[in-house]
Amino acid sequence: MSAVAELLSEDAVLQGQPHAIVERDGVRYTLLGTAHVSRASVEAVREAIAGGDYDAVAVELDEARLQALSDPNALAKLDLIQVLRSGRTAMFAANLALSAYQRRLAEQLGIEPGAELKQAVLDGRGRGLPVHLIDREVGLTFKRASARLGFWGRAKLGGGLLASLLASDDVGAEEIEKLKQGDMLEASFSEFASESPAIYETVIAERDRYMAARLRETAGDAREVLAVVGAGHLQGLAQHLREETRPADAVRAELEALPPKSGIPWFTIVLATFVVGGFAWGFWQGGLDVGSDLLLQWVLATGVLGAIGCAIAGGHPLSILVAFLASPITPLHPALASGTLSALTEAWLRKPTYADFMALRDDVQTVRGWWRNRVARVLLNFFLTSLGTAIGVWTGGLQMLNTLF
Repeated sequence: MSAVAELLSEDAVLQGQPHAIVERDGVRYTLLGTAHVSRASVEAVREAIAGGDYDAVAVELDEARLQALSDPNALAKLDLIQVLRSGRTAMFAANLALSAYQRRLAEQLGIEPGAELKQAVLDGRGRGLPVHLIDREVGLTFKRASARLGFWGRAKLGGGLLASLLASDDVGAEEIEKLKQGDMLEASFSEFASESPAIYETVIAERDRYMAARLRETAGDAREVLAVVGAGHLQGLAQHLREETRPADAVRAELEALPPKSGIPWFTIVLATFVVGGFAWGFWQGGLDVGSDLLLQWVLATGVLGAIGCAIAGGHPLSILVAFLASPITPLHPALASGTLSALTEAWLRKPTYADFMALRDDVQTVRGWWRNRVARVLLNFFLTSLGTAIGVWTGGLQMLNTLF
């Protein structure tokens, strides 16, 4: 086939499909916009790869999402204790929430969300083409979004994730329309993104920049690259691909880094100063009785409420004991969390089985399933113990103020 005939064939395939073509640094990028819940998008991807003379295929996926789409047993290969120890519990919960959301969509619409992305990977590899995953890892996107919110914003985001895990009703028409326009994460975070510019910037705008940088970074010797992305990313991705002047690796590194934390944990320092200072003042001014009373109030308020949170989560008696012992201490230490210690104890005592991981997606669809499944119960343990401890900190602090003044 001549070059002219190939070009005409490619144009015919893209006819009627959202797309953009950007030429930069000797590479011609064909950006094909898709809807993540459309069988027509699956066919468009297949025809584009079969009918175009491409040197590489790029896809709006990261390794974790591709594994989830390709391997139904992916969750069963996780080391839950390592997830807890490394502080990735919230990231794991975010991935689980996205998985549950996709499951609801598949049951409601009869098509696997992201099927066209999976098809692009399969067909690209089937034709012997390099396939590049250009999206940022979901957990990292969630963590960057969370870091840009205040305390109440993070609490709302966490509560929303938990609610989406428990939800069993149909996905709303507005969310489905967003998926037709083409972005899974935007639809998943739609309730928060509409109210928070920080979340919209992290979930949508940053990923446009990130994927444009990854396209430039992975082009290599290719001269024709097909990029399959959600239609909602077309405009921003094409703009950054044309206009970004910074080196691609520098842009990627910037968007993979977490926002810097304050070098000094002021909240912990203030809290520890108040609590320890309150104890000292109580013993000094009021003697043993007042000092002991203040100490007992703090231990009971934090320890009991942390233990109650663990008990509500169905924790093992030893996990409940760990929650009780840890809750008065961990708020005063920036590197410790009562929820993590209690959840680690729970995972060690009641180690999740292969069957628990395999049943996880189904079990989190029902309230009873959260307590039946050992993986879900460990997550509940983490969140409810942490919540109980946080409430205990405020309760204990107010009781101390009342006693002191």
